Amino acid sequence: MINKVVKNVHEALEGVKSGMTFMLGGFGLCGIPENSITELVNLGITDLTCISNNAGVDDFGLGLLLQKRQIKKMISSYVGENDAFERQMLSGELDVELIPQGTLAERCRATGAGIPAFYTPAGFGTEVAEGKETRAFNGKMYVLEHAFNSEFAFVKAWKGDTAGNLIFKGTARNFNPMMAMAGKITVVEVEELVEAGQLDPNQIHIPGIFIQRIFQGKNYEKRIEQRTVRKN
Repeated sequence: MINKVVKNVHEALEGVKSGMTFMLGGFGLCGIPENSITELVNLGITDLTCISNNAGVDDFGLGLLLQKRQIKKMISSYVGENDAFERQMLSGELDVELIPQGTLAERCRATGAGIPAFYTPAGFGTEVAEGKETRAFNGKMYVLEHAFNSEFAFVKAWKGDTAGNLIFKGTARNFNPMMAMAGKITVVEVEELVEAGQLDPNQIHIPGIFIQRIFQGKNYEKRIEQRTVRKN
């Protein structure tokens, strides 16, 4: 059986370079590839285009790459928790493409499915549709959106096996599975790495055919963006 395991995050990120386009899974700070992001920061590569639902917070997640001015362009659907992102966007220092969240998800899914483009009603008549082809179907207007082109996808899973089969947990299933299918090279970090055959086949969310590298992650903080508790 094919073994997709690499020793550590250093080996997993072999081949990443400045100027590349990356996909990074997760939703808010939930299910983000913490180890891979830290390694990207340490490598010091620049001029990156990052496709992610959001840009982390100032001192965590993709916010760490923004702090070091390593990101040239962000393709996201939500940016509300990162002051550094806001400053760099408003100053023109950071190129930003804001996408409706469903469109972002479908562009990721289309990439993994080999679909080059699709029509969606989301964004028609707004700035989202500027410069894009539009077309009417059954009396309703749609916008043509294209699949992504990403050299690497960085994904975080709850459990994975040596063959690259993955199980995601809770909100971490937002964006991680579809990005796992979409990268030319998909790198997965997992909380628990087991031998092939130990995962229940009926529980596997993404089969290992889509995965090139997998490693055992460590030291996960699993931060919460806005901690809200009930008043006494």
